[in-house]
Amino acid sequence: MKSLELKPLIHVLNELETRSCLIEQQGNMIMDYYREPQIANQLYKINSCTKSVISALVSIAMDQQLVPKPETPILEFFPQLAKDSDPRKRDITIEHLLTMSAGFNWTEFGGQNSFPTMSKTSDWVQFVLSQPLSDIPGTRMEYSSGCSQLLATLLRSASGQAVAEFAEEQLFQPLGIDNYHWETDPQGTHTGGFGLHLRPLDMLKFGRLYLNEGSWEGRQIIQTETVRYSTRPFLPASKPQKAYYGCHWWASSFSDERETGTEIDYFYALGFGGQYIIVVPSYDLVVVLTADKFKKKQNPVDIFRQYLVPLLLQENA
Repeated sequence: MKSLELKPLIHVLNELETRSCLIEQQGNMIMDYYREPQIANQLYKINSCTKSVISALVSIAMDQQLVPKPETPILEFFPQLAKDSDPRKRDITIEHLLTMSAGFNWTEFGGQNSFPTMSKTSDWVQFVLSQPLSDIPGTRMEYSSGCSQLLATLLRSASGQAVAEFAEEQLFQPLGIDNYHWETDPQGTHTGGFGLHLRPLDMLKFGRLYLNEGSWEGRQIIQTETVRYSTRPFLPASKPQKAYYGCHWWASSFSDERETGTEIDYFYALGFGGQYIIVVPSYDLVVVLTADKFKKKQNPVDIFRQYLVPLLLQENA
């Protein structure tokens, strides 16, 4: 991608008052746009991109055999489910939490069984576990920060460490992430579905780790097979995106119109309000977007699909 070709994108970023946009291809930073220079060093809430970080930490813990295999029932960590009146809850596995297919009756963004309601309770885990099932576990994806909090709690129990402490040792320090803020629930467990604050460049490092299939400067932080398993599309989703869902990662593709039937696969972390970490393996590309100016009841512009994809297709013509 030549600098000239990025001028239309810079114009769009300015028009939309985008907070930041970083693009790295083949290990080279080809764009580091910040609305104001100080944003580069400011921590900012990455919202549900936190979920993909939790996925990475659970993956590392699985590789180290601290967390058991994905097909393990979560009953092992939440024995209170043995007394639940619905025996199907005992079939919920770690993989069901990762793919948000636990089956809980949940409406993420509002209502009695939502993440705002959960966050007002004194025990988030108990709130989630007590929700009735609307689906057989493993059959349908229903977006839920409740599943993410169960994963964070499970990780804390399995590792014997605070989630952030485990993250520092196993992920942040190896990547050179030395500054972050992470919120906690009433039990002191770091939030699994939101609440992590990072700098844009550190979001990019995280994306690069996944582009390199878990390898960082010659060290395998996450096993290659675990990364592939996490980012493959498991189940179709409609909210908050129409795409596929993997293990706390989204998966989609865009069409190369020059070759009929050719789809370019990519996967991404997505946070409310336009926070993205996007990985396009076949283009050796990582994109980070952060946004803080958006209207409620109006979806943020998908800068990647609307503006960057056409440039990518043009460049690869």
